[in-house]
Amino acid sequence: GPAGAAAGLALGGRARVLLIDRVAEPAPRIGESLIPAARRLLSDLGVLKAFEAEPHPPYLGNRSVWGGDWAETDFLRDPDGAGWHLDRVRFETFLRKAAGARGCRIIAPAKLETIAARGAGGWDIAVTDGRDRLEIEAKVVIDATGRAATVAKRLGAARKNSDRLTARWIRGQTSGETSRTAGFSTVESEAEGWWYTAPLADGTRVLAFHTDTDLMSETETVSADGLIARAMRCPAMAALLEETGFQADALGEIWTTAANTARTDPLAEADPSTQSGWLAVGDAGLSLDPLSSRGIFNALYTGVSGGMTAHRMLAGDAGAVPDHIAGLERIASGYEQHLALIYAAETRWPDQPFWQRRSAAA
Repeated sequence: GPAGAAAGLALGGRARVLLIDRVAEPAPRIGESLIPAARRLLSDLGVLKAFEAEPHPPYLGNRSVWGGDWAETDFLRDPDGAGWHLDRVRFETFLRKAAGARGCRIIAPAKLETIAARGAGGWDIAVTDGRDRLEIEAKVVIDATGRAATVAKRLGAARKNSDRLTARWIRGQTSGETSRTAGFSTVESEAEGWWYTAPLADGTRVLAFHTDTDLMSETETVSADGLIARAMRCPAMAALLEETGFQADALGEIWTTAANTARTDPLAEADPSTQSGWLAVGDAGLSLDPLSSRGIFNALYTGVSGGMTAHRMLAGDAGAVPDHIAGLERIASGYEQHLALIYAAETRWPDQPFWQRRSAAA
């Protein structure tokens, strides 16, 4: 994913890097809004020019119906310009190929079998690629396995969930975006959660409903048609879906994805005497509520930070891991305050469990 590929790009040419992925090719995933500030990260990684040649439509801003008020923010005055509404498969394929061109070796698909500390420092790792068992020696391991945090948990770290937010989402066909709908993400709150929709590069549109796992109504959100019918009860969603001619694709596929705030504890560990250790990046370290619109940016940013931290570890810098952890803690603190303010702004349903929980957290 973006975090692992960014770490590989940051380290490529500085160290021998092996990227292991459980899937041969990236799969469709929700999470496609990349904010303008990512332009600087992609530039620092040396891939901005090639990325801008990819056919990702511009992300011009956000519209929302929240707390009963209509609001719009755009990126016209942002010094970094517009962001992007990504085709996630294309984006992750691009990053993976860029890491390979930077000198990273990639094994995909592969499954992590074992990981254990080596007496002389570092790690003994075994993976299988479907045919062979591969044994690897590594000084530093970067966990970029997403919310599963596979490596960190095997090494004794714990995952702490702050809530139970879940997204149920579909991709649908449209008759075409209009000048009013193109380039903007739209969010609308309702009594049991909130909705999100945005246009995608291939002319389709994503539609997602977010609520807590125990509040997800199977009768209304178990099918694509049911999800659309529920969205049509929300004025802003209904108007936008009608304007774009949105309808479920022929397959009617519906996905369910964890979207809660979560973190790994600890976020990293190191053995300064041997310049070895592990660290978590992206969702494996901090998983963000998609309402923040920072998920992919956080993956890229912490991936770059993780790659540079690993480089410092290999050079014997004892401050590398503490600096990495402190950086993630600053991200977590700012994010939590910002998210609490957003949820606190919606006061129309104080007796509904979804909003009661977030009011208590705020």
